[in-house]
Amino acid sequence: MNIERKKRQTVELGYDSFLDIVANLVGILIILVVVLGAQSSSRIEEIKQQTDAINTSRTASPDLIERLNDQARRSSAAQQDSDRLEQLIVKQQQIVNQRVRERDLLLDLLNQAEATWKEAKTSFDDKRVANAERLSDYQEELNRIAQLEREIERLSNQPQTVTELQHLPTPMAKTVFGDEIHFRLKGNNLSVVPVEQLLAEIKNNFERISFGSKEGKQESAVGPLRGYIARYELEKTKGTINRGGQIQTATRIQLLNLSIEPLQEPYGTPFAHISKPGELLDVELAGRDPASTTITVWVYPDSFRAFRSLKEILYQKGFATAARPLPMEHVISGGPDGTRSQAQ
Repeated sequence: MNIERKKRQTVELGYDSFLDIVANLVGILIILVVVLGAQSSSRIEEIKQQTDAINTSRTASPDLIERLNDQARRSSAAQQDSDRLEQLIVKQQQIVNQRVRERDLLLDLLNQAEATWKEAKTSFDDKRVANAERLSDYQEELNRIAQLEREIERLSNQPQTVTELQHLPTPMAKTVFGDEIHFRLKGNNLSVVPVEQLLAEIKNNFERISFGSKEGKQESAVGPLRGYIARYELEKTKGTINRGGQIQTATRIQLLNLSIEPLQEPYGTPFAHISKPGELLDVELAGRDPASTTITVWVYPDSFRAFRSLKEILYQKGFATAARPLPMEHVISGGPDGTRSQAQ
């Protein structure tokens, strides 16, 4: 950058010095023309006075005539010198104008070169940054490859472990119509959901509501039973029916939706304790016939592994198991269009 600037300053200073010299020369020529013009004017005036004196006296000596001729020759020579100097001034002015145009052209070329150089430098800087980024990415990839190679070497030196997978036979699913027990498995805690008892309480509420006069949608809840409550919404309507040719008024009560949830979270027995003697499974399965009893497990994603272990335990005891997976934020719910469990 300093070299380019020094070159540009050298070009500009050279042209400025040249223009100063030419301007000084033109100034000197102008001064000479003025001086010669003044001298010529004074000589012409002097000759005119002498001529007037001669005309007045009507006599002229040879010496006077010679001086007059000499003055006339000097005047003519001075006039010629003046004309020559004026022509020289005009020519030098033309040269100066031409040099000025050349200087402006060189300055324009210099500006264009500087702009091109700056653009090329910017492009070069961008490419250098891009290359640096690619080099950094390449180095990161090399480090990652080296880390993977070390991990492969570490794993290859470790003894191989064999994982035994137990296979449970999966019979054809069948719809449950016999005795059914509901469990909930969440957070690896197992609890009994008293679905049948809660539905019986809701049925009793239906009978009490049928004698009331209030119609439309109503919300209510029953429980708690074994730590669970059931919230439900029903709709009561009245209409007419034809019974034996007689028009009678009838009351219709329909369950719209139902949700069952524990009073607190977490709730249940830790899975590690459920199969111990006298614990939850022994108590709930005592006296039940595996051939006519199905177990439905409402299971959440955080307990899928525990569910597999539970299924193995129940399979060993001869009980069929139906799984009802639920998202973490959902509760056990149902409605008039719900489906029965499919046991395996």
